[in-house]
Amino acid sequence: MVNENVKEKDIFRETWLRYTGYANEVGEAFRHLVSRRLVHGSYVGAISYVIADASTKSWRKFQEDESLVQVANVAADVFLWQMLASVIFPGYTINRITHFSRIMFKQARARESIVKYMPTAIGLLSIPIIVHPIDHFVDFLMDKTFRTNKTS
Repeated sequence: MVNENVKEKDIFRETWLRYTGYANEVGEAFRHLVSRRLVHGSYVGAISYVIADASTKSWRKFQEDESLVQVANVAADVFLWQMLASVIFPGYTINRITHFSRIMFKQARARESIVKYMPTAIGLLSIPIIVHPIDHFVDFLMDKTFRTNKTS
């Protein structure tokens, strides 16, 4: 017998799969070391994750015989949340962290190897630190804007 009170784990937000949405942050951390194609490819990976999450959740709603409006609301909510929380805000944040780290090391006249590699290391180390604050900010932002006057 299945316990209906047990909430199903969201594999897109509560497992290691969540971090595939951060592929573009890894790309941004390596931006000044690798070709643009690799950086752009990292965005393809992250956006594929976003589309997979939105598609999966809206398909489940559709299978529950919800109205098409409710299905579309779920798809839009998940897509927008994931784009903001997994692609746009974190990508920009890591881009700026690595950019300003590089400037800082150059101005400090650090060795060439430090200027070249340390900003990437700082960017990579920043990823786990920025995840939860950005997620919470996007929840707040969505609740105050897109999700207002929406019924669940």
